[in-house]
Amino acid sequence: MVSDSSPVEEIKRRLDIVELVGQYLKLRKTGANFSALCPFHSEKSGSFFVSPARQTWRCFGCQKGGDIFTFIQEIESVEFGDALRILAAKAGVELKRQTRESAEMKTERQRLYDVCELATRFFEKQLEASVVGKKAGEYLSARGLSRQSIASWRIGYSPDSWQGLHDFLASEGYIDSEIIAAGLAGSSNSGRVYDRFRGRIMFPIFDFNSQVVGFGGRIFGNKDSPASAQGFGEVKEAKYLNTANTLLYDKSRILYGLDRAKLAVRKQNACVLVEGYTDVIMSAQVGVENVAASSGTALTAEQLKLLRRFTDNLVLGYDMDLAGDTANRRGIDLALAQGFNVSVARPVPAESGSEARPEGRPLSFEGMDPADVAALDPQEWRKAAANTQTIMEFYFDRAFAANDRTTPQGRKKIVDFILPVIRVMPNAVEQAFWLQKIADKLEVRDIHYEGYLRQELKKVKLNQNLSEFGLAKKPASGIPAKTRENRLEGRILALAIKFPKTADLIDAATRASFSGAAREILDGIKAGGDLSGQGLSREANDYYEALFMEAESETIDERGAAGEIEFHIERIKNNIFKESLSRLSRELLEAEKRGDAQNAAHLRDKFNLLSKSAAIGGQDQEKRK
Repeated sequence: MVSDSSPVEEIKRRLDIVELVGQYLKLRKTGANFSALCPFHSEKSGSFFVSPARQTWRCFGCQKGGDIFTFIQEIESVEFGDALRILAAKAGVELKRQTRESAEMKTERQRLYDVCELATRFFEKQLEASVVGKKAGEYLSARGLSRQSIASWRIGYSPDSWQGLHDFLASEGYIDSEIIAAGLAGSSNSGRVYDRFRGRIMFPIFDFNSQVVGFGGRIFGNKDSPASAQGFGEVKEAKYLNTANTLLYDKSRILYGLDRAKLAVRKQNACVLVEGYTDVIMSAQVGVENVAASSGTALTAEQLKLLRRFTDNLVLGYDMDLAGDTANRRGIDLALAQGFNVSVARPVPAESGSEARPEGRPLSFEGMDPADVAALDPQEWRKAAANTQTIMEFYFDRAFAANDRTTPQGRKKIVDFILPVIRVMPNAVEQAFWLQKIADKLEVRDIHYEGYLRQELKKVKLNQNLSEFGLAKKPASGIPAKTRENRLEGRILALAIKFPKTADLIDAATRASFSGAAREILDGIKAGGDLSGQGLSREANDYYEALFMEAESETIDERGAAGEIEFHIERIKNNIFKESLSRLSRELLEAEKRGDAQNAAHLRDKFNLLSKSAAIGGQDQEKRK
């Protein structure tokens, strides 16, 4: 049955915000609500709340909040129109077919999505139907990829022609600038547009909602034909070619395969990180489903923020030359600095008396890609992904294996290799543990050696600004910044929302100290009723929605709430008094500097009178106790 209401309202009716947000974050039940670590700013304690009753979300740290549409806009970094399409697809709501005029107004982002989708279909067809494409398919099968995996991951082939894809997309109504903007074409010095991907096995790259946003291409077939022969200028051919950053695709923000792996990652509370597309596909094919790829780049801050939504545990599934690969170490440092538990996948040693190894299987998989291991011995790769070694143990083994611990030079190299890793750890207890382990493994008997290591640790300079994770956004309009006064008024109002009778405890003087939005909310509480949509200003309504969610999560009883409100009112009045004294003191000082004796005497009397009244008030308060 088709609803007569707007698509927005229909989507809201069909989708539950807890289920939607739960696809992105690890939610836990907190009273009547659900909470999580906020994905929009760096934090260690969960200040992000979701209200099932109101179908809203709010972060009390960065002050972001809203409904399912604003959540998708924030988490996916898209405009409302794109959020509408994403949620419509999830809800099974069909958006009305566009007219030619409205199609022309379609967002640039959506046009690029359409270009990438059409390109994917083109590449799939070429793999299936063209002569060279069929050979590429045979190559993939020889690598161990099943037909089902090839189809499921939508692998294709780009023909070795200069404008094959371009001509196809142009016939579908897309102009050169759009094809170039999608990262699928380039422009030569002479101005001619050519396909960027030619003669390559094509791997579509998907965003979090499994929409194609880019491509990775591996060269295949004979690529010796001269590029300049057809007037396109010199175009160098690399073995691997990825889409450059576009409006849709930013390699620092996407992990290949995570759109499919997210549920397995959350369920197993770990993500296995590999380097290449086939590593992901072959791993999933043999049952290691909690796997994603950084696509040949070191881990970035944005990728780690994405992973933090699902797990704190990372398993590195690729061979690392950690002594020379500073990029990899930098990514690992970022993960450690954010408190991730990082480990390394490793083969399980064969037990004595076990069955012979399969023919062709090496004694060690070191140096092999996970895709090759999975193809050669699926069970071994499953075991390796589960049999992990902590990154620190891995570092220790590598450092001590490569250097002579009995010589001063060897010991220095070991210490210089390990200390920078310990330096980025945010936990002092962990740091102390590993410093002690260095001393133990070096077999140093000097009781002062650990102290020496601590001093050396302080000298280590971080190789990059690890505070790049602190990307907290400005507070949303309508919600006061977190000053001491606003924290007090917010707490009072949250308790008054939960227990409206306690609002009568808030006197006129306290009300006068509140912000304008807070006074509006207080007046509404005293008037009675649910304030949502009851004539509040936009600023006050935003503030009220945040306070209501805090009130829902509150477990205090009414008597305790009344006592806490009275306590906070006293604190507010005390703050007002201190500010008054401070202001009088500044004014008195200024009057004395100007030589204004009459005004100075007047201000001094006011200051003394206020101080005296405060002293009397304090004595009365002590008597009441």
